[in-house]
Formats: sequence, structure tokens, C-alpha cells
Amino acid sequence: MSKINEVAIIGGGSIGVSFAIIFAGGAQAVRIFEPDTERRAAIETELLAKATAMEPVSGVDAQDVLEKISLSQSLEEAVSGAGLVQECVPEKVELKRAIFQQLSDLVSSDTVIASSSSAIPASESANGLKVEQQTIVAHPGNPPHLLPVIEIVPSPSTDAEIVRAASNFYRSVGMKPVQLKKEIEGFLFNRLQGAMLREAYALVRDGIADVDDIDMVVREGLGKRWFFMGPFEVADLNTRGGIRSHAEKLGPTYERQGAERGQHDPWTPDLVQKVEQQRREILPIDQWEQRVQWRDEQLLKNLAVKNHNGGEQA
Repeated sequence: MSKINEVAIIGGGSIGVSFAIIFAGGAQAVRIFEPDTERRAAIETELLAKATAMEPVSGVDAQDVLEKISLSQSLEEAVSGAGLVQECVPEKVELKRAIFQQLSDLVSSDTVIASSSSAIPASESANGLKVEQQTIVAHPGNPPHLLPVIEIVPSPSTDAEIVRAASNFYRSVGMKPVQLKKEIEGFLFNRLQGAMLREAYALVRDGIADVDDIDMVVREGLGKRWFFMGPFEVADLNTRGGIRSHAEKLGPTYERQGAERGQHDPWTPDLVQKVEQQRREILPIDQWEQRVQWRDEQLLKNLAVKNHNGGEQA
């Protein structure tokens, strides 16, 4: 499959506009199709505002970005010649299926069709359609131009070459693709986010803490580490001996907390071994001390920036 040079975005809402800013950094042409007249009239203003705000970070002149982006009057015009079609329509399976049905007669068999869905898997939105084998979910964080991670979720029917082409393209425009091994509702981003939000709601419901106090714990505690580390690395560095030692010491506590919420998911020895093996491949245990020092240095840097800004987070 050749390099993707032309991209179509279906849906000119905030996600579609944000994607356009990213794609213009790597593609030769980005075309947006938005059928709603009122919404279409606002796109150019939003593009200019976002591209201008990005200039200090990207080092790219906003006008150079906008020169690569155009608005199409029809779906057919937008997708003509596109190597990747990014679907950004509302989260309704019937709407997505209708779009994919139209694309069946408009794109070539090697065009990547990527749905920005937050929860609807490609096996549902493209099932039985002509484009089923070339459709994936490519779910971004919001807004995509400021959160580079993007989840690549193929269905069991998706062709492997489509997955590779999509991952290579997103990587080429500065995004960080993460490929899921199989479909699951909510994917990674929203399942992780949802787990914390469910617990936060429960803590308010049970009279444990107020909304602002919970936000404070995340903002001034958990979030400061999550800014540059994920939950497994946090746990690995929090206990001498690494993730296995952490699981031995705190696993029973977390198991009881889960059971209290009706979720019994103990960290079994086999599971802990699997997690430890993957962590040790990333960070050998003899480098643990150095990584802990690195963590503390990052926290100090962030604290210094906050103090320099008069208490505001960087």
C-alpha cells in the first residue's frame, strides 16, 4: 500500500476540525465534508484559531496549515483519491452504517476507513458492508490536536494491511497509535476513564467526599504522576522490588475495594507474572533506582514550572 497523501474527514465538528489540523502537518491535502450549512460556515474560523494557537508548539505557520485544508460540497468530492477517510459523525450506529454504505461505491478497496467512535466497534458499524475489511476504529483523545494518543481497533474482519497503513499514517503526522488486540466496548481510553469516574460518583454518593475534593486528589496527586507515567509504571516505581512487590502488598486491598463495588477481579499470580514480565522488558530491575530518580526529577520540574507561573499548572 502506497503512502497516504490525501485525507478526507467526514464531519466538521470539533473532532473533525482538530483532526484536520493534525493531518495537514503530514498529508498533501485534507478535505472536510460537513453537510450542515450552519456548522460548515464556522469551520474556517475554528481552523484558523486552532492552527494559530498551535504555532508556538508546532513551529508551523497557521496559513501554511490552512492552505492544505479545503471544504468539499459533497461526500463524493471529499473522498475522491483519499487514502484515508476519517469518519467524525455523531455516535449513532445507524448514521455510521449509512456513511459506510455510501463509501462502498466511492472509495477503492485499499482506502483506510477510520471511525472516530468512542464506543461503537467496527464489527457493528461496518458488519456485512462492502467496506467491512477496510474499516477500523481510530479513537482519539479530545481534542486530538492536543492529545496525540489514538486507539487503533480493528474488527475480526479488518485486513492487516489496512491496520498497518493506518498506524503508519497516524505516526507520520505525530500521533501515537496504540493497537488493541481485540474489540471491547469503550476501548482503552474510555474504560480507564470510566473506571475512575464510576468510583468518583460512588464516593460522592456514599458521602465520602465532595466533588472538588475528589478533583483535588486527582489534580494535585494522581494527575501529577499520570502526566508522564501510566498506572503500571506508577505502581512499579512506588514499591521497592517493583510491580510484583506492589501486587503482593496492595493486591488484597484493591481486591476488597473492587468486591465492595461488586467487581471481583483479583490479581491472580499468573496475571501478576504477566504484568511483571512486560514491565521488566521495559525496565530491568537493576535500573529501578535510576528510574525512581527520573520520576522525582520530573515531579520537581513540574513543581518548578507551577511555582514560576504563580501556582498555575504548566
